[in-house]
Amino acid sequence: MLDTEKCPDCQRINEVLSRVGDRWSVLVVISLAQYGTMRFNALKRNLGISQRMLSLTLRGLERDGLVNRTYHPTIPPKVEYNLTPMGESFRDPVRVLGSWALENLASIDAARATYDAEAEKAG
Repeated sequence: MLDTEKCPDCQRINEVLSRVGDRWSVLVVISLAQYGTMRFNALKRNLGISQRMLSLTLRGLERDGLVNRTYHPTIPPKVEYNLTPMGESFRDPVRVLGSWALENLASIDAARATYDAEAEKAG
């Protein structure tokens, strides 16, 4: 249980980390940082994400002030997304996290294989 006297904002920090630390939010930020403004379907294709999950992720990122949503009343309607200034400030931490993941994929795979083999023996 969190000690709110020692860390009065820990619960709030947890809320923020839950949003910005989830898999799809990080990948959306990486895509928008790399490609700039993107339409919904371009993001969907780029990430291999379901329409529902992308909608939920974008809505959360927009609510948290990391992503702008721009609606163009054309036929068919056009909706574009880009990073806000706060979203831009999140680029470097996400880039570092992504680089770390890429650099450690082989080690993580090896650790998982070892763990799984030992769990199978034990169990």
